[in-house]
Amino acid sequence: MIHPQYQESRYWRWLLIGISLLFLTLLLLVPLLAIFYQALAAGLPTFWLALRETEALNAIKLTLLVALISLPINVFFGLVMAWLLSNFDFKGKNLLTTLIDLPLSVSPVVAGLMLVLLFGINGLFGVWLDANDIEVIFALPGIVLATLFVTFPLVVKSLLPTLKSLGNSEEQAALTLGASFWAIFFRVTLPKIKWPLLYGAILANARAMGEFGAVSVVSGHIRNQTNTIPLHVEILYNEYQFTAAFACASLLALLAILTLLLQNVVAYLQRRKRRQHTRLSDYLPDTAIESAV
Repeated sequence: MIHPQYQESRYWRWLLIGISLLFLTLLLLVPLLAIFYQALAAGLPTFWLALRETEALNAIKLTLLVALISLPINVFFGLVMAWLLSNFDFKGKNLLTTLIDLPLSVSPVVAGLMLVLLFGINGLFGVWLDANDIEVIFALPGIVLATLFVTFPLVVKSLLPTLKSLGNSEEQAALTLGASFWAIFFRVTLPKIKWPLLYGAILANARAMGEFGAVSVVSGHIRNQTNTIPLHVEILYNEYQFTAAFACASLLALLAILTLLLQNVVAYLQRRKRRQHTRLSDYLPDTAIESAV
């Protein structure tokens, strides 16, 4: 006989699950399906024609270029910051941690305005940049800077929990045995953080391709030059070119779905490696486990 209290808790559990699924369906799934429906409503040839227009192709190329530039920068400085915060204590550490969290708290539009105040023609460095014929605002460098500002914390936030939980005992042991810094990094540190690093890189790359607010402020909306895919979607929608707008929006949605799939693949591979490590620990001594992993 099922205990009444257990049965009541089971009902509450299913009720909460149902409410959550309903909320996610109405908020996420239905709008996502609506985007693909509107994009393909006029037929597949019209859909491909909208993506093959000159302005759309230039927006896609610029979006990919910005992502390719910002991703390695994010990975490098994310590694440096995460390593620094997890292994060293120094004055100003809390301030540095707060500054890393700042892009997650500040509106992207405010971030774009800050860049304009720094690098615009009337900004702090504007006169010097203009005198040396260097374009930042309303050009590719400004878009890259805005993208880096909003995506930088993602890699750091993915790495910090892992580095703090694993500690640095293995690195200290390798240092005691005379290993160089690069040998320690590539043979000790990197293998144990590769999955969180990949996870953070995927998140940062997805955010870079979908960023709108900060890029909108610094880009100037110059057709065929500074319009990324999100900006191009806005222009098409404001000009009542709904089919083309939804076609480009569906491309962004598809990139988001692929990002989620990659995240799940990374999480699955990480869980499988942990299970294999657990099974090995049941049958092998520690030295054998280290050589196997």
